[in-house]
Amino acid sequence: MLSPKKTKYRKKQKGRNRGLAHTGNKVSFGSMGLKALELAKISNRQIEAARVAINRHMKRGGKVWIRIFPDYPVCKKPAEVRMGKGKGNPEGWVALVQPGRMMFEVHHPDPELAEKALKSAMSKFPILTKIVKRRDF
Repeated sequence: MLSPKKTKYRKKQKGRNRGLAHTGNKVSFGSMGLKALELAKISNRQIEAARVAINRHMKRGGKVWIRIFPDYPVCKKPAEVRMGKGKGNPEGWVALVQPGRMMFEVHHPDPELAEKALKSAMSKFPILTKIVKRRDF
């Protein structure tokens, strides 16, 4: 599963996830990609499930690029604990995704198979996504 090797601080403040993706919003490496259409926190488990689904469909025949990385810690307090007494411990890692962000890119000699692989990955995310093709392919 994806997670950072080392961070400056164990816990981060919540902050806000607003706006549109201005970087990472084009198909740069592969021939087609999976683009986010909504704001979300995508967990490392969801990213891994989508990666496995893509690789199973393409049977390791093409190439896959993961364009998002879960570098944001999510902290939770244990169940049935009273309020206060500080922030909870880090439970997992998420990637903050804005609309327009390219999450996955694939390249395969057979474009129908690549599209089918991305469709199987679309069901692994809790947000709306769409398949985008590169202009010069």
